[in-house]
Amino acid sequence: MESLIKCEDFKKVAIRAALKGGEILIKYRKKDKKIGHKGRINLVTEVDFESERAILKTIKKSFPEHQILTEESQQEKKDSPFKWIIDPLDGTTNYAHDFPSYCVSVALEEKKEIILGVVYNPILDELFIAEKGNGAFLNNKKIFVSKTKKLSQSLLATGFPYDIRESDINNLDHFANFALRAQAIRRAGSAALDLCYLAMGRFDGFWELKLSPWDTAAGSLMVLEAGGKVTDFSGRKYSVYKKDTLATNGKIHKEMMEVLKLGKKLL
Repeated sequence: MESLIKCEDFKKVAIRAALKGGEILIKYRKKDKKIGHKGRINLVTEVDFESERAILKTIKKSFPEHQILTEESQQEKKDSPFKWIIDPLDGTTNYAHDFPSYCVSVALEEKKEIILGVVYNPILDELFIAEKGNGAFLNNKKIFVSKTKKLSQSLLATGFPYDIRESDINNLDHFANFALRAQAIRRAGSAALDLCYLAMGRFDGFWELKLSPWDTAAGSLMVLEAGGKVTDFSGRKYSVYKKDTLATNGKIHKEMMEVLKLGKKLL
């Protein structure tokens, strides 16, 4: 009973934190934004930090002893089996251009296993929640992956790494290969939302490389709890600390793996 109460407390705090982050994104949406660059392409706005501060304040108030890993502040190491993995604004470039595809992502890891994920899309007021062993939900309604069985009938999602201009490993080869085989591909700019939309059946498959833990921690659990499958490109056991992610409804996983093997072979 005590562990169940603790899990419920984790969920309440995660939801509260994600909603607070989302409130800030909406509040500053139409205002002039101070924008900086982490690299030549990777943007960061003042709103990233404002959202992060609100999220961290909420979590630390209830669980000050927990570890924290965020995109902007990186990692706070403490002697705790619990680690919060946070992206205060997934889709910063979209946000900077007022393109309505971005979210807040909050996940909780226990002993290197993701046990809770919350993703909030403030534009559509979509609140995704996944608990290990208890399913995935969108606005309190249980969600499931699609039943699409063939890659040729599938709508896929992906993204491109921030070093696309400097590195040959830039996903352009995979994009071309999938474009010739899938029904269509979307590149919306938020990996966390892509994974949630896969979990609810809007997408049938997702692949991306060079992602960070905060990009996929909550979303990968969402897919698994909705009945999908998540691995690396080779089909090996997935970890949010790996750099490549393949997530599907489970039915097109093998087909997508075969296409990923083609690599630079553009057919």
